[in-house]
Amino acid sequence: MKSAIRKLLLVPVVLLVAAVPALAVEEGDRAPDFTLPSIHEGRPDISLSSLAGKVVYIDFWASWCAPCLTSLPLYNDLYHRYRDQGLEVLGITVDDPIEDGLEFLADTPLDFPIPADPEGEVMDLYTVFGMPTSYLIGRDGEVRLVHMGFRDGDIEEIENAILEALDE
Repeated sequence: MKSAIRKLLLVPVVLLVAAVPALAVEEGDRAPDFTLPSIHEGRPDISLSSLAGKVVYIDFWASWCAPCLTSLPLYNDLYHRYRDQGLEVLGITVDDPIEDGLEFLADTPLDFPIPADPEGEVMDLYTVFGMPTSYLIGRDGEVRLVHMGFRDGDIEEIENAILEALDE
């Protein structure tokens, strides 16, 4: 009897978990627009729509995320290498408090815009499950690549996807 009750209680949980990925932003979807403040006081808000016509690499990161600490400097290199060809990189920090992100940036300065999403509203809009998670958006606003985590060799895959998007 207990086994049957447990199974009945698990059905809604299984259905909910199965439905969540369907809500996530996936390759081929139109990237949801957003506007966030810069992590740096006095700088203008940052919106995805203001970058229309560019290839945009959005990376959700946090100062406590070890793979983020590895990937962000590499994204900075890509930004410098391809920004004249139309690449924009946005490093959305989900640090709360924001001071944690600022402390990281003091040690690891990045040259691309850093929007702050301490409440996780844009993270939820994109249905980000873990850090880091990145989205490559083509000039037409379509998601070309969703990349979760960061391991050795990932930067080559990401760079190739960026080059393809820049050539479109």
